[in-house]
Amino acid sequence: MKLLVLNVDRDDDLGRKAGVSSPVIGRAENIKAAERLALVDPEDSDVNSTFAAVSIYDSLKKEGKDVEIATICGDIAVGLRSDQIISQQLEEVLNRTKVDSIVFVTDGAEDEYILPIIQSRAKIVSIQRVTIKQSKLAEDTYYRILKILDDEKVKKQFVLPFALVLIVWSLFALSGLASAGFSAIILTLGAYLLIYAMRWEKRIAVIWEDIKSGLLTGRMSLYTSSIAGVILLGSVFYAYNQATSVTSPPELEMWHFVIVFVKNIVWGIVGAGLLAIFGRIIDVKVREKSTPWRYWVVPFSLFSFGFIGNAIFGALDEMLYSNFSFQLFLRTPSFLINLLLGILIASVGAITYHYIKEMFMIEVEEMTT
Repeated sequence: MKLLVLNVDRDDDLGRKAGVSSPVIGRAENIKAAERLALVDPEDSDVNSTFAAVSIYDSLKKEGKDVEIATICGDIAVGLRSDQIISQQLEEVLNRTKVDSIVFVTDGAEDEYILPIIQSRAKIVSIQRVTIKQSKLAEDTYYRILKILDDEKVKKQFVLPFALVLIVWSLFALSGLASAGFSAIILTLGAYLLIYAMRWEKRIAVIWEDIKSGLLTGRMSLYTSSIAGVILLGSVFYAYNQATSVTSPPELEMWHFVIVFVKNIVWGIVGAGLLAIFGRIIDVKVREKSTPWRYWVVPFSLFSFGFIGNAIFGALDEMLYSNFSFQLFLRTPSFLINLLLGILIASVGAITYHYIKEMFMIEVEEMTT
């Protein structure tokens, strides 16, 4: 029976810190990898686990066992991506070493999350946990805490939300709104946990980089989208004030609030959308040197949405005071006019877009031929 001493670095400290390519197979290669990591970060626990794996390998060799050693690494984004990489590297190691059983070496509970991945591919005959001996002196503990907090992964998971709490609380305290600070902190932490749970960090980073590049290159859509956001926010406050200033019977209060709110925010959405799409069209025309025909139908759709939404919710607002009489829709001239205008604008947009798309496709074919 051939054994494999398998060491796992789930967050890829060997690759990120020491530049070691994984999988690392063989005694000499594992010692080199551990030495490179030790020179970069002597206090990393993966240094100890790698040397521990080599020690176990040597012990088994002395007993006359047919044994091999390997280290596989994951990714800093511990989770699905990390485990997929580990699974791929494990397959590669098993194909190259042709082992029957595995001695699993781990330096913490985090690495043991991948036990099902390993067990699905080979038999685990032993699990060796590597514990680093630590001094119990207070200063040594303090020093190690500082070192832990300096780790990039720990910063993102623990230091960042604590920093956000302090900043939000300070801003509200300086503004004389300390009583509202607690609610703002809960909102901030909730937003952070939502982003972390949904793994939106990379998307937000891409958006931030896009904003920075837009500021440096003068991208029009960045400014128009910012103004559109202000318009939309102002429309929300305006619609809220309108909805709360209207009195209605208690049994219809919720429905009346929703209908009045939506009726008063419709044109704000249309205006913000038109401004945002205008900036995008300018960018496509200037930066990509192409005619943005694909955005032709968007203004028509927005205006159609405005007229139809205003017609429907305006009529619903009046219908609440007319004992829910549906005849009100037919008796109200503004409802019919807005509804017909919305349908007409949507139809014109769809028809003209169809013909423009055909013309544009013909021009593209002529240019390519």
